[in-house]
Amino acid sequence: MAITAAMVKELREITGAGMMDCKKALGETDGDMDAAVEFLRKNGQAKAEKKANRIAAEGLCTVAMEGDNAAAVVEVNSETDFVAKNETFQSFVASVAKQAVASDAADMDAFMAEKWVEDSSKTVNEALVEKVAVIGENLKIRRFEKVVENNGCVVTYVHGGGRIGVIVDAETSVVNDEVKEGLKNIAMQIAALNPKYVSRAEVSAEFIAHEKEILLAQIMNDPKESQKPEKVINGMIEGRISKELKEICLVDQVYVKAEDGKQTVGKYLEELSKAAGATVSVKKFVRFETGEGLEKKNEDFAAEVAAQMNA
Repeated sequence: MAITAAMVKELREITGAGMMDCKKALGETDGDMDAAVEFLRKNGQAKAEKKANRIAAEGLCTVAMEGDNAAAVVEVNSETDFVAKNETFQSFVASVAKQAVASDAADMDAFMAEKWVEDSSKTVNEALVEKVAVIGENLKIRRFEKVVENNGCVVTYVHGGGRIGVIVDAETSVVNDEVKEGLKNIAMQIAALNPKYVSRAEVSAEFIAHEKEILLAQIMNDPKESQKPEKVINGMIEGRISKELKEICLVDQVYVKAEDGKQTVGKYLEELSKAAGATVSVKKFVRFETGEGLEKKNEDFAAEVAAQMNA
């Protein structure tokens, strides 16, 4: 039987399931609407999609590696921190990371359509839908990033039981335990101080110009500072820009383990290189923080229970 757009729309309205899931269900049931609803219920899609409008801003970030040269970091969200601490959920997130490090997907759509690493009879999306049905909360595989380095190594670090996941991509001709330990320290630095760039070379001229514009406006809005000579004002702006770059550029940050409290990450990398007998440089890094940029709901369990009782 030919499956029409109107039939897909009707099934979507009945179940709240996704358009592609509805189309598949109708195809599997030869257009029988009741059978398609049952198909979706059995596969968990209807239940999962009804939860999809609920905010999933908790969850975990984790990493997976393939040898010393490839790693992936993922973020999988849940609605509550309670579920994020659940062993079933944690195991699922670990499998998603395993999927990501083996994946060649360029975006989330392609990733979700891949065969599931734990069961090739289903896709990643279908595995997610099943897990929603089991756990009973809206879950979301929010993002992933894979890093491959053929001229050095990658190291990973997970902080706070999965609150932050970091990958450091380093170029080096020597890869040994000492080098990897040093780079692990750099990964911890990234987790703690959240730099935006590896070095000033990555900072665009547009960013600098924009920051100078903001700083100038701040100075001109200050009754005392605005009266200073132009040369002094320009010097103030350059000084403040330099201070900001030291905070957002990894190699310019003060190394968190510096014994003198002054050594920069760049100087630490120089020491690491000298000890290894080879240049060790950070090519890039990836830092995921759980719930970053997401709106979190305010939990009021007492009100929620009261509302359910009244209903």
